[in-house]
Amino acid sequence: MDIKPIKTDADYRAALKEIETLMTAASDSPEGEKLDVLVTLMEAYEGKHYPLDLPSPVEAIKFEMEQKGLTVKDLEPTIGKSNCVYEILNHKRSLTLKMIWKLHEGLGMPAESLIKPPQIHA
Repeated sequence: MDIKPIKTDADYRAALKEIETLMTAASDSPEGEKLDVLVTLMEAYEGKHYPLDLPSPVEAIKFEMEQKGLTVKDLEPTIGKSNCVYEILNHKRSLTLKMIWKLHEGLGMPAESLIKPPQIHA
C-alpha cells in the first residue's frame, strides 16, 4: 500500500482520483483498507483547509423544522408562545439558555449550533 500524507492541493486531487477508483472495493480487502486510510487522510486535510462553519441558531432551527416537518405550534413547548417563536425565527429575539437547553434535549439539536453568536453586519 503506497500512501503518503496529503499536504498540497495536488496531493488532494490525486487522493480524490485514487478514492474514486477504490469506491467499489470490499471493506475487508486490501483495496478497502486503502480506501479507509485515504478517506481518513482526506477528512483531516479537508478539516484543516476547508473547515465548515456552523449555521446560525435560527438557520439550525429552521433546518430542524424542515427535516422533521415541525410547525411553529410544535416549537411552543420548547421555545414559548407562537409570537415568541416567530420573533426568534425573524431575528427579533435571541434564544435564552433555557430555550437552547430544551431544543438540545427535546429535539436533539447540537448545542454548538444553538449557542453561536449572531453575525453583526457592518
